[in-house]
Formats: sequence, structure tokens, C-alpha cells
Amino acid sequence: MTELAALSVSAALIGLNNGDISSRDLAHACLAAILEHDPALRCFLAVDPQHALAQADAADARRARGGDLPPLLGLPIAVKDVLAVEGLPATAGSRILAGFQPPYTATAVRRLQQAGAIILGKTNTDEFAMGSSTENSAYFTTRNPWNTERVPGGSSGGSAAAVAARLTPAALGTDTGGSVRQPAAFCGVTGLKPTYGRVSRYGLIAYGSSLDTVGILARGAEDVAALFPHMAGHDPLDSTSASHPVTPIDLTAAESLAGLRVGVPEEYFIAGIQPAVEAAVRAAIDQLQALGAEVRPVSLPHTKYALPVYYLIAPAEASANLARFDGVRYGLRVENEDVIEMFKDTRGAGFGPEVIRRIMLGTYALSAGYYDAYYGQAQKVRTLIAQDFLTAFEQVDVIAAPVAPTTAFPIGGHGDDPLAMYLEDVFTLPANLAGVPGLAFPVGFDPDGLPIGMQLMGRHFEEAILLHAAHAYQQATDWHTHVPTLATP
Repeated sequence: MTELAALSVSAALIGLNNGDISSRDLAHACLAAILEHDPALRCFLAVDPQHALAQADAADARRARGGDLPPLLGLPIAVKDVLAVEGLPATAGSRILAGFQPPYTATAVRRLQQAGAIILGKTNTDEFAMGSSTENSAYFTTRNPWNTERVPGGSSGGSAAAVAARLTPAALGTDTGGSVRQPAAFCGVTGLKPTYGRVSRYGLIAYGSSLDTVGILARGAEDVAALFPHMAGHDPLDSTSASHPVTPIDLTAAESLAGLRVGVPEEYFIAGIQPAVEAAVRAAIDQLQALGAEVRPVSLPHTKYALPVYYLIAPAEASANLARFDGVRYGLRVENEDVIEMFKDTRGAGFGPEVIRRIMLGTYALSAGYYDAYYGQAQKVRTLIAQDFLTAFEQVDVIAAPVAPTTAFPIGGHGDDPLAMYLEDVFTLPANLAGVPGLAFPVGFDPDGLPIGMQLMGRHFEEAILLHAAHAYQQATDWHTHVPTLATP
């Protein structure tokens, strides 16, 4: 039975629609795989078997009645624990939200539920999505299924590891500075960061409001394409959501890439990049060329400023967003008769060291006398980074680059060096600052057997082009089909 949990989204939907499998059997297989493997991997913060099976039974009953059926009816998925789901905890990986259950569901999740998806549970995350390894979770560290002594990436490490380990066909994540793409690369799965505003942020516990995006992790581009149109689109509950039309994505003709112009920015192949990563990414670019794409160099000259710009803007927005967690309305409260001391004690006990570090950085950058020198200047350079992409996309259709300079690093490997951890996102941050979509997918393995990922970045709202290119690549290669030994049924 547990082999059903290894089905991709596409294979699972075919089996459900053909009547070869039931939703209950599929959900039960995923729950059994979670029960077997999650004690070692720690992907999930919360699982609700009873509710998941009840949803599955309802899906089977609806399918038996026939008629016009939702496109994802009976498909199990997992949700990163920064997205609200009514009836399930929403901790954002933080002790300050321990015990909090939201009375509503995030729009992205609700739309997938309306399309028939079943929620298995909530996956682990770096606290408030601040991190690149899922070591910053207040509850436990998630482990990489390819090597349990390595990190799965972050902050959507729980979602990426769960998909890679075949505990769920797909999972939602969020990407503020690379938090879908980097764990996708580290775990050997496919991860989409949509255009900013393409997917509603309503119900997302905010980190950096001008950067946060809700994305998807799944086995391949075909699976991502099956889910993405059902969660995208304008939402009146989110003033930043775009009204750009959403249409189904058909990848059936994505075999040739003739006419596709692929840009390769040398700024992303820097000194210090792991040789195996550069070799695998360049080989993948050659494969795109073999499929008919035209490859040409492009320049993104302000890339080198993305790291300092991000670590001014994102912490500044976080310091404002996290001010609401004060022990008054929800979550942890450290009792004290003096209300000011209660605020201090609650926030001191509830926030972890990385969150505290970023709140302090952001508060300083926004403080009187420093705003123009730091936050204001960072916003100006952000505009230059965005302009680099606009200029490049006048010459090419997509930009191909590494996702991270290394493969998954050892747990604790950057524990005493926050800057080394921040550098893990050096190739993913620019897309968030520019608001453009990015898609990460596996393109090989390093000598230690750890996955290597490449990302494609595209024009605003052109996720379909990225998915077409990745699907064509995945039709010609098999990197995305490899399964970690731990997760072999």
C-alpha cells in the first residue's frame, strides 16, 4: 500500500480519475509513509490523520456520484506551517505561536481545497521563514532524505524533504529570498516561486511583505503545472495580488525548445561555487541547447548588491510585521503584572535568536537618522536590480543559473556563522527583489550523492514558459525521478 505514496501528482490524478486507486487508499498510504519515515526526517509539525481520511472518504463519495468533478479531487498535499489552515495549528515554527489555531484558511490553500485537494498536515519551517536550513525551527531540525546528517535547505525544508521522501505528492512552501527554490535544489525536487502578487498572500504569516510569495514543491514541472493555476489569481482579500489572468498550463507539446532564448549570467558563476554544482548546471544548459534553445550570455551587473539589499529590506519589514506578536491576542504569554515587562518577557521567550537578530537589524535600519542611509538606499539599489532583469529579458526569454553555490551542507555546519548561512541564498535573492518568477529543478548529483539544482527565471507572469522549459528538460533526463534510499518503499 505504501508504494502509492510514491506516486507523482500527475500519476496520482490519473489513477484517481481512472478508478484504479481510491482517495482513501492514497491518503492512507501517505499517512503510513509519514508514520514510517517522519520520526527520522521530522518533516511535519502537525498531522491530522482522522481529518485527512475523512476528506478522502468525502472525495471518494463525490467521485462515485459522478458529474462535474474538481480537477484535484482526492489529491493529498502538505502545507508549510506559515500558511493558515482552519483546524490545524499555525506556529510559523515559533514558540511565540505555540497552540495557535487560526479560524480561517489561507486563500492559496482554500483554492486548492476547492479544487479537491486534501490537506495531510503542516510541515516544519525555519522560524517565521527566516533561514536557509530549517535549523531555526523552534521545535526540531528537519533532515535531508538523501543524507540525514545534512540540512534539507530552508525555510521550506519540511515541505521539500516530505516531497523528496515520498511522504506526499506535493507541498506548499513560501519563498521570500529563496525558501522554495533552495530546499528544492537541496532535496532534488522541483520548486516554483511565482511572480510576486501572482498568488494571494492572505492567510500567510508575513515575514517580508514586499518579498513573500507562496509557491509549490513537487516531483516535476508537470506536477507543479497541475497545481499552480488552481491557487493563482487575484484575491480581493490581498491588495497586492495581481489581476493578471490565469489559464491552464498545457505541457503536452513541451518536447522541443526551438525558439527559446536562454540567458546565462556570469555573475552567478562566482569564485567559491562548488565545482560539481557549476559543472552540472552548465551541462543542463547544454541540454537545453540540445533541445533547440538558443543560449547566449547576459549580464545582471547589480547582482553583487542583492545580499546586503535583501538583509536591509527583509529585516526592516519583519520588524514591523512581527510587532503584532506581543502576548496579548494569541500565542505565548509570559505573565507579568507590568504590561511593558510582559511584552518584553513574552517576546524574549517566544522568539529564537535568528528572529531576534533580524528584528534588531530591521529596527535599526528603520530608526531615525538611519532610514535614508540604509533602508532608503537599499530600495534604490533594489530598483537597479529589477532593471537588470528587465534589460536582460529584452534579449532572452529565461535566465538559467545555479540555485545555490553548494549542495546541502552538514547540520550545524553554519551554526556559528550567520553570514555563511546568508550566503547560501546569494543566487536566489535577486528574483525576489525583482519580483520575477523562478523555478528550481534537479540537474545532477555531487560526488557525495547530494542533489544539485538549477533555476530558471522569467518575465513577470510567465511561469508557464519556465514550466515548459523544465518539463522539456525532464522529458530528456531522469534526475527528477531519483528516489533517496531512505524513502524507497
